[in-house]
Amino acid sequence: MGAVFVTGATGTVGSAVVEQLLARGQEVIAAVRGGGDGLPEEAVHRPFEFGASAAVLDAALEGADRLFLMRPPAIADVQGQLFPVIDAAQRRGIRQIVFLSLQGVQANRKTPHHAVEHYLRHVDAPYTSLRPNFFMQNLSTTYAREIREEGRIYVPAGRSFTAFIDARDIGRVAAAVFTEPGHERKAYTLSGEQSLTYRGVARIMTKTLGRPIDYADPDETDYLAHLAAQGAPQDYIDVQRMIYRIVRLNLSAFPSKTVRRLTGAPATTFTQFVEDHRTAWD
Repeated sequence: MGAVFVTGATGTVGSAVVEQLLARGQEVIAAVRGGGDGLPEEAVHRPFEFGASAAVLDAALEGADRLFLMRPPAIADVQGQLFPVIDAAQRRGIRQIVFLSLQGVQANRKTPHHAVEHYLRHVDAPYTSLRPNFFMQNLSTTYAREIREEGRIYVPAGRSFTAFIDARDIGRVAAAVFTEPGHERKAYTLSGEQSLTYRGVARIMTKTLGRPIDYADPDETDYLAHLAAQGAPQDYIDVQRMIYRIVRLNLSAFPSKTVRRLTGAPATTFTQFVEDHRTAWD
């Protein structure tokens, strides 16, 4: 059996995939740009760039028989950047491509993830699509500074609910579908087993961290103006507008036990996540 080639190996999800595959005794080739700081020494570190030539992509996949594929947020041109990686995987006889997609992608044709899923089916690739809900880690990364410095969560979610998922659970699921049979040409929506409002999130953080965290509940206009004032690019602002409109419709509200079913262990609770990541807000 060959190795699993993991794109985005130093990122929030990719690093969890690497860790969980190694825990299952799998060989891992970690695709990196520059150094592989923070990655386990047991993984092979291999330079990799989306958009490389066909020959370079073929060489990068040498020794791998499976591929974890994710779209870096900066890449909008998936036809020019991700499709060639899929083509290289097909040429090399990669036996499974696990793609990190997006919850609700099947009904949202405007997302790059929809285009990638469509292409995987079009070329009859042996894909497995993982469609996660909102990451708990958004609160420990993207929104961490405001929570840490101002004691508030500032997103336009209103009173809607979200069944957040821990990225570490996505890593556990990816490792399971890579190493167990029966997952080819399937798609799994991944949510946590709790559905929380952002006020509920703030209450849990307040109790766990021992200091007040509030949910500010801005409207969409104020939130987008806030992003613009921080220097966010317009394409990021447009994505945020779309995301939180979906949230306010409660389309991200539904918990599930898919993580439990695929891995044999329950999804991480939000309280456990906050306890594990409390240094992000100290």
